[in-house]
Amino acid sequence: MNNAFDLSASFKAYDVRGVVGETITEQIVEAVGAAFVDVQGLAGQTVLVGGDMRPSSPEFIRDFARGATARGANVLLLDLISTDELYYACGVLNAAGVTFTASHNPAQYNGIKMAKAGAVPISSETGLKDIQALAEKYLNDGAIPAGAQTGQISVRDVLADYAGYLRNLVDLSGIRPLKVVVDAGNGMAGMTTPAVLGNTILPGLPLDIIPLYFELDGSFPNHPANPLEPENLCDLQAAVVEHGADIGLAFDGDADRCFVIDEKGEPVSPSAVTALVARREIARAKASGEETPVIIHNLITSRAVPELVAHDGGRAVRTRVGHSFIKAVMASEGAVFGGEHSAHYYFRDFYNADTGMLAAMHVLAALGEQTRVLSDLAREYEPYFSSGEVNSRVEDVPAAVARVRAEYEREGVTVDAMDGLTFTSDDGAWWFNLRASNTEPFLRLNAEAEDLPTMERVRDHVLELVRK
Repeated sequence: MNNAFDLSASFKAYDVRGVVGETITEQIVEAVGAAFVDVQGLAGQTVLVGGDMRPSSPEFIRDFARGATARGANVLLLDLISTDELYYACGVLNAAGVTFTASHNPAQYNGIKMAKAGAVPISSETGLKDIQALAEKYLNDGAIPAGAQTGQISVRDVLADYAGYLRNLVDLSGIRPLKVVVDAGNGMAGMTTPAVLGNTILPGLPLDIIPLYFELDGSFPNHPANPLEPENLCDLQAAVVEHGADIGLAFDGDADRCFVIDEKGEPVSPSAVTALVARREIARAKASGEETPVIIHNLITSRAVPELVAHDGGRAVRTRVGHSFIKAVMASEGAVFGGEHSAHYYFRDFYNADTGMLAAMHVLAALGEQTRVLSDLAREYEPYFSSGEVNSRVEDVPAAVARVRAEYEREGVTVDAMDGLTFTSDDGAWWFNLRASNTEPFLRLNAEAEDLPTMERVRDHVLELVRK
């Protein structure tokens, strides 16, 4: 047997991601489709398959469907979808599914995000490694064995149902008129924004949408569809100021993350958005009789989040970074909402999955239900000063961490190791977290303090130790 195929370069912790024609090919995708059905026990069941606007997605959808039907699954083609549309469909149809996307990665990449029925995530700890191993076997054997029966293929468009579902969760019809600039980055938000916030499918809302880069184009001709990088927000920031808009929204390529810009063109931190949405979701849950609604936040979000949750009568639960951890805790805790520093927002009413659009709708509702400008509204959710995530390329990561630990592991400082190391001063004046990247020789620093000079002092001192 020829063991030429090793898919470890493209199978990551939470999804599959590789360079088209190299680490992700039509042959590989077909084998993964077959392995997905076998590992998840889906013969005779429906599997949902869609993809984003990348040029390779349509062919990959067909290849995956061919592998899945060969092993006896019935494939429902969703065709062009955002990632949160897949989660919606997996939830409402109670079916397993995949979408072809490489999220914010450059044009030469594509990948596969997978979910079980009910939008339960599939990660390396919950089946992804088994799918990889079986796909490698099929590839190295040179054939996918025929199943007891061949599945059928049908097609369904879920965009209108998805838009209606979100509109039912957040009613924007009664807010004051808002001027909203949306940067879709040539990604899937160019399709979902008009459907959800515009009037292409549903009645219009009191929103004047100014579109930036709504043309679906997987070559990303204007800027990378990664709003986490500040340079990719420049066009949106300029357009908000130029048009005198109330708010700006930026989505990543597969539209599962959303970043918010205020009327001055300044970013509203994902921690502030988490706190704002948490306040709304706690109030709604309490109004329906829930005594102590649970809110999830990862350990890098601002300290303001758990403080606000406690103030509003909720219970905050701190987790590691990463969507599979958050979704698992969302489910086990029955949490109403969860947020991450990376602008992933998770909702119990959305099958515990992340959706940038629903988070954006909550921010629009909060802004439009009162008269203040967004910068004033956001200020109450951002009482502290944050460094943001600062990456350092380090050749000897353990040695760098040891230097920081030796300096800061002292009386008056608490250290915890939930995810990397988090150091917190006992007087509450500052904290910082230092985490190693899973994939690159990077150390990631996030620091926060009660005032700007303290944050800058802590940040700069830690970076000096790390980069020695």
